[in-house]
Amino acid sequence: MRRYLMWGVGLLAYIVAVFYRSSLGVAGVAAAERLGVGTALLSMLSVAQLAVYAGMQIPVGVLLDRFGSRRLLATGGLLMLAGQLVFAFAGDIGTAIAARVLIGVGDAMAFISVLRIVALWFPPRQNPLLVQVTGMVGQLGALCSAVPLVLLLRHAGWTATFLGAAGLGAAAVLLVVTTLRDEPATVHAGPSEIPAARSDAVPAKRERGLRHSWAHPGTRLGLWTHFVTQFSGTVFALLWGYPFLTQGEGLAPGTAALLLSLLTVGGLVMGPLIGHFCGRLPYHRSTLVFAIVGASAAAWAVVLLWPGRAPLWLLTGLVLVLMVNGPGSMIGFDYARSFNPADRIGGATGIVNVGGFVASIVLIVAIGVVLQLRTGPGAEHPSLGAFRWAFSLQYLLWGLGAVQVYRYRRTTRRRVAAEALRLAIA
Repeated sequence: MRRYLMWGVGLLAYIVAVFYRSSLGVAGVAAAERLGVGTALLSMLSVAQLAVYAGMQIPVGVLLDRFGSRRLLATGGLLMLAGQLVFAFAGDIGTAIAARVLIGVGDAMAFISVLRIVALWFPPRQNPLLVQVTGMVGQLGALCSAVPLVLLLRHAGWTATFLGAAGLGAAAVLLVVTTLRDEPATVHAGPSEIPAARSDAVPAKRERGLRHSWAHPGTRLGLWTHFVTQFSGTVFALLWGYPFLTQGEGLAPGTAALLLSLLTVGGLVMGPLIGHFCGRLPYHRSTLVFAIVGASAAAWAVVLLWPGRAPLWLLTGLVLVLMVNGPGSMIGFDYARSFNPADRIGGATGIVNVGGFVASIVLIVAIGVVLQLRTGPGAEHPSLGAFRWAFSLQYLLWGLGAVQVYRYRRTTRRRVAAEALRLAIA
């Protein structure tokens, strides 16, 4: 049972990190009013946070392999706490950006630290499911940043709302420092266990270092898997979904917040199912990735081409499709686990985690610029047509990501076959 306690402590720290990360999604309109900025500058808040998050993934991965999960979760929690305190009192865009940068640096240390706990405390056969559960339960933080945060902002005001959120971070840091341990006395064989169906065993001589993780095409397959599956749901939940639903589609704020909550709750259901699929049919993981991308692209096509404002049932359907994006992106981490030994899992996970957040940053910036360009002078907010043009940019990213997944799937399979042959000869 001790392993579940360690995992639970790390998971709580990750939930708080997701709460901080996602809080801007429903606070975006309030932030624009408080800071006196338009859509392009507003997007810089999320861009600054995500850019730092993505840029820190590989350095944090290296630090994680050296210093362990406990130190990084504690350090990251303190940085996020500081950022949240600054954000609570921010009155201009510069201060707000600085706050989101601090949150982004701290957030970068959370998820991959918890994945390392899973890798070292649990048997390898449990990893695919537990990675999915980690990612999805962590999204409870996004759920708490939807309806509850909207109500708090409305009734308690900006400063009180974000000061209260800072208190959650302080409690999480205290729990990590007093309870968490990096690894058990006996470490399991590690995340390098490969399902028998794949025959992609790792050579006996395990080479350390980030360079060796990157050299394996399976790691890059994980990166592009994360890239192509994550960005649509992330951008929708993190910043532009709420304005699209309220300003573009004309939904009431409460209804829009409920849809964002549905996005999170649905992910909690789909995560374990996808984890079970990856554990049972590892050779078909990339097929599932293509199915997720195709479904997301098709759902958005219907919404964007609908004449006039989309009905609520259609927007609900879009959210139901997007709720698979988060669990689907976790398949990338399963690739990192499959093709890298335990002593470099932090670096490999960091490489994979860069993919989806780079795509999200690009899309957030692009949507902000398009909305700014297509919103006339004096307009209170962007039109539905402007939102449609902006969200159509997703198809460029889907196309690039799908090509790269297909490319590295073929390369990885050739590498696996060659390694299996070499081991058989030896």
